[in-house]
Amino acid sequence: MSSLVPVIADLHREKRTDRPGLRHLLSNVGLPMDIARTRRRMNALVADMGGDGRPVLLIPGLLASEKRMGAMRLVLERGGYVARDWGMGRNLGPRLDTLEQIDRRAEMMQRETGRAVTLIGWSLGGLYAREYAKFAPARVKGVVTMGTPFSGDPRANHAWRLYEWISGFPVDMPPFACNREEKPPVPTVALWSSRDGVVLPACAAGRAGERDLAIEVDCTHMGFAAAPEGIAAVGRALASMRG
Repeated sequence: MSSLVPVIADLHREKRTDRPGLRHLLSNVGLPMDIARTRRRMNALVADMGGDGRPVLLIPGLLASEKRMGAMRLVLERGGYVARDWGMGRNLGPRLDTLEQIDRRAEMMQRETGRAVTLIGWSLGGLYAREYAKFAPARVKGVVTMGTPFSGDPRANHAWRLYEWISGFPVDMPPFACNREEKPPVPTVALWSSRDGVVLPACAAGRAGERDLAIEVDCTHMGFAAAPEGIAAVGRALASMRG
């Protein structure tokens, strides 16, 4: 069951070198079952979304393509939001012009709808979303991150070596200005899971002052973008930003 978590002090007592345990990491192999459950619950997820026509831009995680977030995009579209992929294909890590490319997409959506864009970023995609909101705050209504390691030790996860190998950049030195722990100047909701398995829960939940709200989700890291629990939590995060 999901819960709103204003402060997660206990999680931050973990050592800097801690990473999620092997049991939770292996649970990510359940992705096909998550996808199947979402298909079965599609109508209910759409009915509960309660969209208000806002444009939302979906940014995938490391090595994930736009297709990977297709189920979420479909639910958001049918549920009353104007949902779009980020338009850059597979996420192969940050590039010098990543924020500029996101800006072009956000500008197009803002022209299309006449409204500022809400960014939904999964894992590494959430880091892009947070930094873009600092880069162009006038275009951004809010940011939702899903299992994004924006707080604490950037190596407190099982993905940082892969990130460095794929992107060619040190995990703590991306190719554009980045202060991971600094909260963007817009409403910011962090989705995190104690079953994540890839990112340490504390790093995805953040501390007070690094985000406005943290919501616990009962899913794996892979499930954030595909499991019904992850998609429903995105709906709750978007609802919290109305007004």
